[in-house]
Amino acid sequence: MKWMLWGGTLMLMVAGCAELPPPPVQSGVESQWMDAAVRPQDDLYRHVTGKWLETATIPPDRARFGAFDQLRDQSEAHLRTLIEKQTAQPDLDPASEAGKMAVLYRDFMDEPALETAGLAPLAGELAQIDAVKSHEELVGLMAHFAAQDVAVPMEPSVAPDAREATRYAVYVSQGGLGMPDRDYYLNTADPRLGHVREAYQRYLETLFTLAHDADPARSAQQTLALETALAQGQWTKVENRDSIKTYNRIATDDLDAQISPDFAWTAWRKALGIEGRVEALIVRQPSYFKSLAALSRTVPLEEWKSYFRARLLDAYAPYLDAAFVNAQFQFHGRTVRDIPENRPRWKRGVAIVESSMGEALGHLYVDAYFPESSKQRMQTLVDHLLEAYRQSIETLPWMGQSTREEALRKLAALNTKIGYPERWRDYSDLVIRPGDLLGNLIRASQFETRRQLNKLGQPIDREEWGMTPQTVNAYYSARLNEIVFPAAILQPPFFNPDADDAVNYGAIGAVIGHEISHAFDDQGSQSDGQGNLRNWWTDADRQQFSQRTHALVAQYNAYSPLPGYFVNGELTLGENIADNSGLAIAFKAYHLALEGESSPIIDGLSGDQRFYCGWVQVWRSKVREAEAIRLLKVDPHAPAAVRANGALVNQPGYQAAFGTKPGDRLYRAPDQQVILW
Repeated sequence: MKWMLWGGTLMLMVAGCAELPPPPVQSGVESQWMDAAVRPQDDLYRHVTGKWLETATIPPDRARFGAFDQLRDQSEAHLRTLIEKQTAQPDLDPASEAGKMAVLYRDFMDEPALETAGLAPLAGELAQIDAVKSHEELVGLMAHFAAQDVAVPMEPSVAPDAREATRYAVYVSQGGLGMPDRDYYLNTADPRLGHVREAYQRYLETLFTLAHDADPARSAQQTLALETALAQGQWTKVENRDSIKTYNRIATDDLDAQISPDFAWTAWRKALGIEGRVEALIVRQPSYFKSLAALSRTVPLEEWKSYFRARLLDAYAPYLDAAFVNAQFQFHGRTVRDIPENRPRWKRGVAIVESSMGEALGHLYVDAYFPESSKQRMQTLVDHLLEAYRQSIETLPWMGQSTREEALRKLAALNTKIGYPERWRDYSDLVIRPGDLLGNLIRASQFETRRQLNKLGQPIDREEWGMTPQTVNAYYSARLNEIVFPAAILQPPFFNPDADDAVNYGAIGAVIGHEISHAFDDQGSQSDGQGNLRNWWTDADRQQFSQRTHALVAQYNAYSPLPGYFVNGELTLGENIADNSGLAIAFKAYHLALEGESSPIIDGLSGDQRFYCGWVQVWRSKVREAEAIRLLKVDPHAPAAVRANGALVNQPGYQAAFGTKPGDRLYRAPDQQVILW
């Protein structure tokens, strides 16, 4: 009876609305920011976002600001509401997940208590450094701090074995630097990096002074010298992109012979808790670890102790008293990234809860802010993108049949995750004690390390997520051959459920296409559909692909977002392939979704024009100069404006939609366009 009543009500509503004109279709293009003075054929990015670029200001607590950051602001505000709702409950069980999150947040917000505590919460960790008397204990200290997310020279991680993706393996990578990249230590020709080095030494001296070191200046000099020696042995960001060169599986019994007998490998494995649990390590940078082994023996223990004190203090300074907080922000925020003000304390408190119990907070976020209808719309978009990719692979003129069949098998095996995980992480074993902020953060890091190490010997968990639902981002995993789209990115301007399809396909559709394309970029294409590093290409097809990627490297190498600084086309190659291919595939998917129908003209723009406007408007962004330099050194993504316009020149659809011709800045002749997938 109830069902019949609602059915009748629905029919009456439909009948009543039938006489009204349908609501106008939303364009989705944020036309208030368009600059008509800039021709779309010369610079579509500024044509669509020019007024925003002229009027927007970077908030004082940020190094850059754009569409991603606006969504992050929205996500953070939602998370704050959820957390403070928990902290306001007087009878909340502190042992529950909600109670643990409330304790973490409440204790960080209690500044007077942190001022009173001073450096005392780190006394035990500092004493452990002081107690080191041997090389074996020094190596054990590296494992101890790695388990607490303190930057150390040898960083372990657990992931599916890249050549046997049905089992977990332990990888070891280079690390342990206090500045963003080896270039900050080794590039003596750039005065801006020299300025950062000088500021870093002053920062180290401040840390040692606050920690009552007997000779802060000497300790700072020794630490900088040791980090410089570490940097000299490290691989570049470009070298570290190479999936083949960074896969070096070495049996534990062979580490002495193949790397160095000067390093106490057994002591490290015991301290990490993996001795007897692994038969091999995957060593990502063998030559670096030979250098580290030598340094571990030749650098005096007292200098190593100073180095570890610096790394410990730097890692936990944001959670100590104001003197440490201000010193840490002065260097990492103001000097390195040119940020005028530290983030509001509540935002830093939210970040603590996220880093410690991200999925527990994400569960609350999804329940409160993510409609199931958005997930369903996204699945439809993904299906269209996958079909467009299938059709594209089947008709690629430069690819032979055997490689084509392998590519299609990999595409068919691709897994998609949208919104949130099906199974939420269990935090019941995480110990959170009221009034012990530093201890809680250490235990949270150790809890995550144990969780990762407990994967060893277990089946691959294909339900696990590498991002929380509240993260404004997306990713592709080569080892799992999966694409993942967290709930928080499924918002305007990336995804507008009320807008015409064109903008959504140009925005979130291109993001989907981007992540799928990582399965077929210069590195992802070296793995098969099961996630194994395996050459499934013929030599002729790989040569054809390489010719196109070399052209893309040359194109992006020519972009100079700052005078004297250029995009690194090799470092950004994977992301540039994904941008160019993802945009092309999204355009094809958009036309598949039209099912042969014509797209309406809305606000004077055709569907194809709105599609490309949707693409460029998600990249609107402003960045501080120091941050721009840092990103050019460390970020595998090109700057936002370069990403927006750089992909357009290789899109026949864009050239046709806006009628570009020779002489237009974004025109490129068909035989000069780089088209991969």
